Amino acid sequence: MARKNRSSATERLIAKGSTLQRLLLHLRPHRRLVTWAALCSVINKFFDLAPPVLIALAVEVLASSRIDQQQMDWLSQLGAHDVPSQLLVLAVASFIVWSAESLFEYLYGVLWRNLAQTTQHSVRLEAYSHLQNLEMDFFEHDSSGRLLTVLNEDINQLERFLDRGANEILQLITTVVLVGGAMAVMAPGVALFAYLPIPVILWGSLLFQRRLAPRYREVRERAGNLGSRLANNISGMLTIKSFTAETWELEQLRQDSDAYRQSNRRAIRLSAAFIPLIRFAILFAFIAILIIGGLQTWQGELSIGTYSFLVFITQRLLWPLTTLGRTLDDYQRSMASTRRVLDLIDTPILIKGGCKRLSPNTVGGVIDYQNVSFHYRDRPLLLQDFCLHVEAGATIGIVGATGSGKSTLVKLLLRLYPLSNGSISLDGESIEAIDLADLRRCIALVSQDVYLFHGTVAENISYADPEASRTAVIQAAELAEADGFISALPEGYDTVVGERGQRLSGGQRQRIALARAILKDAPILVLDEATAAVDNETEAAIQRSLMQITANRTTLVIAHRLSTVRHADQIVVMDQGRIVQQGQHHTLLMQGGAYADLWRVQAGLLPGETLAL
Repeated sequence: MARKNRSSATERLIAKGSTLQRLLLHLRPHRRLVTWAALCSVINKFFDLAPPVLIALAVEVLASSRIDQQQMDWLSQLGAHDVPSQLLVLAVASFIVWSAESLFEYLYGVLWRNLAQTTQHSVRLEAYSHLQNLEMDFFEHDSSGRLLTVLNEDINQLERFLDRGANEILQLITTVVLVGGAMAVMAPGVALFAYLPIPVILWGSLLFQRRLAPRYREVRERAGNLGSRLANNISGMLTIKSFTAETWELEQLRQDSDAYRQSNRRAIRLSAAFIPLIRFAILFAFIAILIIGGLQTWQGELSIGTYSFLVFITQRLLWPLTTLGRTLDDYQRSMASTRRVLDLIDTPILIKGGCKRLSPNTVGGVIDYQNVSFHYRDRPLLLQDFCLHVEAGATIGIVGATGSGKSTLVKLLLRLYPLSNGSISLDGESIEAIDLADLRRCIALVSQDVYLFHGTVAENISYADPEASRTAVIQAAELAEADGFISALPEGYDTVVGERGQRLSGGQRQRIALARAILKDAPILVLDEATAAVDNETEAAIQRSLMQITANRTTLVIAHRLSTVRHADQIVVMDQGRIVQQGQHHTLLMQGGAYADLWRVQAGLLPGETLAL
């Protein structure tokens, strides 16, 4: 039921606000940096718009001196009574304006870039931290390539917008307000013609934005599919080569890449049409001011300086609007990416830890499965009213056919999936009431799907305890029968194992994983096919070591190879999610049934041959 509620819960979260509003919430911790960056952008634009004013004043000074030899009053009050001194004052003012503009351009550049990098860093960490808290069901129904695209490319797209696009939007708004206000004061009749294209431009921008948004969402989805294809193919290169499927995989990649290219083309075709249409609106306003303002100046209604200012400033008002298309393009790209990132962050966490703290030193190791029912998403019920009691310090072997639910028991104990019904308790305490991290610290797992990180052998073993000494690492490796082959490696414990441990054999990887679990020294040890990839001699050596490892420790051993569990305190035989037999090795052989049949098959006995007890 909880899994079914995921999509509806996500939709409710998304419906609470637009992508921009959700982004602003994530920018709240950086609001001081946002404020200073925005302030520097506005001040920079103020000084950037000052040169046309200075040019108009210079024209006015020269025109006044030729017509009636009158000086400009406010310049005269500054002590500049003649044309040369007035031009000198304007030159000094120009130097100050250009210096201030350069200073604030540097400041806003640094501040916006710092904001972009800080936001990129914090959002990526938040997204990854949230991703780690999601249950395994989420990862099984999503692709690693898509998630990598979200954590990398989509967050980088957000960083690019904050680095450049946010500043452009602020400066555009500042330009419209300052220039529009100045024109309205100086020449309201002429200013009207400069304002006319603005509603058209804004309407066109909103229209383009609405039409671009779904196209860029499609672009990001195609990018995720392409990333998923590449990630899967690189991970599965051995299979591709062994089946000579290079040509087929290249064709599949070509189709995904072409779909990404075509979706980009559709978005570009629309976004590229914006600027040419906007230019025609700007051309109308510029021609109107050129003619009407010129006629008013000729008739003496406007001064030559004012007319010069209007001509220059009209371009400064309207021309930046041509960049609105590119800015909106960047905005829509970033919002499409941001939505994917925030959707990931807003994905509900279905498995949450309890409040009870638990120390591994105080755990006895009594495990109880009580009427547990469970099924994987979109699959039939696997466990129904399952019950199993494990005594503290006991070694329990769990065997059965593939798909009978053996590994699922371990996953539920680790709370990697939510239960459909029933409960699991540890030392009489429901595992749902225990702090999730504390619960998992009490369990050391050697999975059948061994994963080694790109790093040295020692780093992979000490992953269980980064503070462990080299001596402790070597002792764990010796117990796992791994020290011999590790010492024979070119650089011993400092040998790099490669991504997923690809430079080692399957058996070597399993023994390193076993050493890692031994070093963790948890009160509960789970071995899920831990010796499946080793030879019989090595398995026998590991079995001898396990006698020491499992002493005073609750151990669950899941195995297809029955020799692995023959000395267990209890052996549980599962079939289709149910326990069909339970007892010790000799007792189960005497009873006959499923366990005896499995032993007969593994012993290589023919039908009719006597089973030796």
